[in-house]
Amino acid sequence: MSDEAAAGSHLSRRRLRGHQLSGRELSEETKLANGIYGIIVGTGVMASGGGSSVGQLAVAVIVTLLVYWLAERYAHVMARRIKLGRSQTGRELVRELSDGWELVTASYLPLLVLVAANLLGADLTGSVVSALVFSTALLSFSGWRVGRQAEFGLVQRLLSAVTAGAFGVVMIVLQSTLH
Repeated sequence: MSDEAAAGSHLSRRRLRGHQLSGRELSEETKLANGIYGIIVGTGVMASGGGSSVGQLAVAVIVTLLVYWLAERYAHVMARRIKLGRSQTGRELVRELSDGWELVTASYLPLLVLVAANLLGADLTGSVVSALVFSTALLSFSGWRVGRQAEFGLVQRLLSAVTAGAFGVVMIVLQSTLH
């Protein structure tokens, strides 16, 4: 049996035995998912051109991601209230509101590239393209990382990386179509 097949078989056996994710594993999975989602949303804002300068665009990205984070936290708080049948305690609210920051913080590196490209002389379009290309690479790396953590074989890891990177490619195409 090949290494890929063995890894896939091992993973399937774990799932078939009803392997439940631990709280720590679930937390890591959620953080990674939030980060990927944050990169995709941030690149969407950059691609659509939410400003007439790099500074305005950076603010638009951060504000958009903060609104997405706040909306997600609000939905979780309301869902938990329904599930618990009571209001949450202050400690529970603080814990709930401390989750999900990866949605916002994942945009920091692409925004750094956006600003750095501009400081190095690129115009708004060039800065955005630089940030989108970087984000695409970051998404591809994240897809590879997900595949590795899921114990995928080489082909599945590559497919995971290409799929994640495809979101960035779509944003680059969107940006070039709109501008």
